[in-house]
Amino acid sequence: MRIEKHPILEFKEKKKVSFFLDGKPVQGFEGEPIAVALFEQGYKNINESLVYHRPRGIFCCIGNCSSCLMKVDGIPNVRTCTKRIEEGMQVETQKREP
Repeated sequence: MRIEKHPILEFKEKKKVSFFLDGKPVQGFEGEPIAVALFEQGYKNINESLVYHRPRGIFCCIGNCSSCLMKVDGIPNVRTCTKRIEEGMQVETQKREP
């Protein structure tokens, strides 16, 4: 799903790093947003709506909506579309009580 070659743009090599999603190891490229790395790995639904608990995924990618909120290193409600990956980072889905 990743664009690797482009006729105009150049993509620099980035270091792969490991982080954890709900305790499971996941990989991404250093400095890319958490939500982008998760989407690339096949995780499309990373949150749920407040009232009806419907699945939510990446929507705006600029930190304006609440679709990508997750718990990162123990801090709840982090906008993962703007938070960049760091080695060993702990990311958790936020399940809401009915």
